[in-house]
Amino acid sequence: MVDTLGAAWLIARKDLAIEFKTRSAFLSAVVFALIALVIFYFSWDPTAVSATDLAPGVLWVIFTFSGLLGLHRSFGVEAADRAIDGLLTSPVSRESIFLGKALANLIFVGSIQIVAIPALVIFYNLPLGAAALPLIGIAVLAAIGLVAVGTLFSAMAVNTRLAELLLPMLALPFFVPIVIAASQSTAKLLSGRPVAEAAAWLKLLLAFDIIFLTVCTLAYPFTVED
Repeated sequence: MVDTLGAAWLIARKDLAIEFKTRSAFLSAVVFALIALVIFYFSWDPTAVSATDLAPGVLWVIFTFSGLLGLHRSFGVEAADRAIDGLLTSPVSRESIFLGKALANLIFVGSIQIVAIPALVIFYNLPLGAAALPLIGIAVLAAIGLVAVGTLFSAMAVNTRLAELLLPMLALPFFVPIVIAASQSTAKLLSGRPVAEAAAWLKLLLAFDIIFLTVCTLAYPFTVED
């Protein structure tokens, strides 16, 4: 386990170093998230829908689609010069490769959240208060589930000619339960409800995370062989 996690961290550092050097995917995802926030804001009628009712849906729709921009990049950086072949022949397990890619994607998606969530709070003038810390926890749990599924399907779609189209088609149906649980728990917190009322959704979100992360980690080696 120690060797697996150590190798995964090395792979994640490699991917993050590449992204830090170019910053193309991160900037694209952040710009997309901010532009989408602006569009939703100016198309919003505050007399018809309150900010606390609209904001959870806006947040998680934007977060899902902006995250896809980074998930596609996950294995795309290895495809140009067939660098994935060198990675597969290196003395690390397939599970380490998947976990390393997923960890880099998690940090990437978390960086988008760091920009998008404060922007949402400012645009919609949301009174976070005591809900700020639980909201961070929801964001982390949702990111883990989305990244686990997205990383696996990114590996499956990268070698196809329609990778940009295939990845959303494969991943979005699996994103739905995570987005529903995250948006429902976020809505309860933003409306001033106690955390206990969102506990059922949080447990469901945690269960999806455990299932998706375990299944995707175990399935990745077979995906590579195929």
